[in-house]
Amino acid sequence: MSRNNTLDDDHYPHGKDFKAQITRRRRIGKVWRFIFYAATILAIIVLAVLLINVINQSFGLAAIQNEIPPDELVRDYQTGRMLSADNVVSSEDDQALAQSIGSLDNATGFFGYAFYRNNADTLHVLSVDGVTPTAETVQNGEYSLARPLYIYTSADIMTEKPQVAAFVNYYLDHAPEAVDTIGYFPAAPGDMEASRERVAEAQGAVAPDRINPGDYSGRIVATGSSTVYPITAAIAEGFKAEGFQDTIEVVSTGTSGGFNLFCVEGATGIDIINASRPISQLESEACKANDRQLIEIPIGMDALAIVVNSNNNFVTEISREELSQLFTSATSWADVNPDWPKAGILRYIPGQFNGTLDFFIDEVFIAELKDLPYESLVDILSANISTGLGRRFEQEQLFFEERLVFEDPVIFNELCAGEDPPEACLLPARDTENVLQLVRERVVVPVVVESWFLIDSILNRSEIILEAQAKYPGSEVEFYKWITPEFLKSPQSSQPELAGVRTAILGTLWVILITIAFAFPVGVGAAIYLEEYANGEKWYNQIIQTNINNLAGVPSIIYGMLGLAVFVRALEPITSGAIFGLVDDATTANGRTILSAGLTLGLLILPIVIISAQEAVRAVPNSLRQASYGLGATRWQTIWHHVLPNALPGILTGAIISMSRAIGETAPLVVIGASTFITADPTGPFSKFTVLPIQIFQWTTRPQGAFHNIAAAAIIALLILLLILNATAVIIRNRTSKRMV
Repeated sequence: MSRNNTLDDDHYPHGKDFKAQITRRRRIGKVWRFIFYAATILAIIVLAVLLINVINQSFGLAAIQNEIPPDELVRDYQTGRMLSADNVVSSEDDQALAQSIGSLDNATGFFGYAFYRNNADTLHVLSVDGVTPTAETVQNGEYSLARPLYIYTSADIMTEKPQVAAFVNYYLDHAPEAVDTIGYFPAAPGDMEASRERVAEAQGAVAPDRINPGDYSGRIVATGSSTVYPITAAIAEGFKAEGFQDTIEVVSTGTSGGFNLFCVEGATGIDIINASRPISQLESEACKANDRQLIEIPIGMDALAIVVNSNNNFVTEISREELSQLFTSATSWADVNPDWPKAGILRYIPGQFNGTLDFFIDEVFIAELKDLPYESLVDILSANISTGLGRRFEQEQLFFEERLVFEDPVIFNELCAGEDPPEACLLPARDTENVLQLVRERVVVPVVVESWFLIDSILNRSEIILEAQAKYPGSEVEFYKWITPEFLKSPQSSQPELAGVRTAILGTLWVILITIAFAFPVGVGAAIYLEEYANGEKWYNQIIQTNINNLAGVPSIIYGMLGLAVFVRALEPITSGAIFGLVDDATTANGRTILSAGLTLGLLILPIVIISAQEAVRAVPNSLRQASYGLGATRWQTIWHHVLPNALPGILTGAIISMSRAIGETAPLVVIGASTFITADPTGPFSKFTVLPIQIFQWTTRPQGAFHNIAAAAIIALLILLLILNATAVIIRNRTSKRMV
């Protein structure tokens, strides 16, 4: 006893030494605890910064220029529907339309409110959605078909022609009175004041202090909207009555006709454009191309009057849905409303180049390209692309099962009967999403000329809009979400505005499925062998265990080289599908497929799966095994019924960790030949492929800023996909654990 006490005295401190040792250990523990907390907080901060950075790049303002704006396409399509409907008469002369409706009992139409007031004895105005147009409902916005009226001119014209500058100033002084006299509604005082400031800034030094029409001479020409025509004509009469001795010519050509003459055709001699709608992006771009920058000047308000003959006693109000039928597909009044008579409808509408028609279409019909029916999208595509390009699209995949749009039926049938038929002979017709994508790519052609990150867009919105207007006149500045449902559903594209990650997501899912299907059973089987069957004292088992531990730390690109040598080249007949007869020409078979990628990543995560499964199996108490043996169970029965069920939660945890690593790998897939640009969705394990990390890598290397935005959006998509897969695995693990309790 004395010797043991002596040893204890020698090895263990007592008294003050003991207290000092405890204090020192506590101090060291506090230091390590602080380091642990600091490291955890730092990791959270770094992850938060990364996430904020990704989100910052995935949203924000963008300046977008379209070759043909989508709203222009929709408007042109609806214009065609209205003008091609039965019993339609169109004219740029609103007074002629009003007189025709007033003389025919079953006639209907629409035009500016002034023309209704001038013909109120023969016409009846309808309320729209229960609201009748009045000065109050127009100015407070209750009447949905109210619109501002404009005149347009340019600073250059007013500088070169002082008489035009004087006329514009006279116009602003007398517009409220003229608008009210003719039958329209005055603009809000704030709008008129803004118009004065805009005109004064444009005129600069030539702005007259006092308007005396007798001091000016020179011809003035105004053209455009038939709605604004009577206002401008009245102002012109007053200008001449107060002393102007020269000619003022006011012509009604319709708003679009006026913009077309001035901006597109570049006609000279036009000083003022009357407009019943704002200038469009295409018209603005055309003006810019001709070195003409127009100034927009609001001068009043109008209410679009939907009218019928005064003898019509069955229609007093109408909804916008009924309006869309009334002026397109309906042939009788009963087609619009069963309570109305079956008499045929006579339609009198403004002409194709009239701003009133454009306004009616914008307010009444579908405004979004994506909301158009399938046939309409095909019509838009066929009207805006060449026949040769259309034939190529149709040979890739049909637009309709029962008819052809571009290709000759005889030629197409001959191609399908040939030795190498086009893909369209075997595929179903395109769907709406596919055709919409073609319209966007080939007709709309949107280009993000510059984009700004989310934080800048929130803090410096006004400065960004001013910068975009100065650098990219005619562009549309809007808040742009790079990650959208369309982004997730669209295939890859060379245009970042149209590119999506659908193909990459499907490729990722296929690859991960094969990876887990290969690595999980092999890894768990290896773990069971090493823990339950292998003799750990044997030298070869020790070598296996050591190599498994070492392989977990091998760089992933080495696995890519192994996959290239084994799966892509040595096993090419299998991984390409040629051995199964899935390749027409075995000499052109290529092993760079989903199967090769899945097997390569399976090798990459196999050591992790084995090690985690070993730890899970090792954690199962030996008492369970002994109890099973005591009841007469074999070793395999013991493993299957007792060891594996208890080890499964730990095994699944290791599988989740392994899957998380595999889903983010890029290097090994680059080595085995994953595609960086592919638009065809994978259909099986022998398909060519790409995955989200490859897509992100490819986009981040592109010089265009928009590609960096969609790369950030793809990162968010990858994180969401990873969370979904991990959450699914965790749910399975937890349910498995509950069943064993």
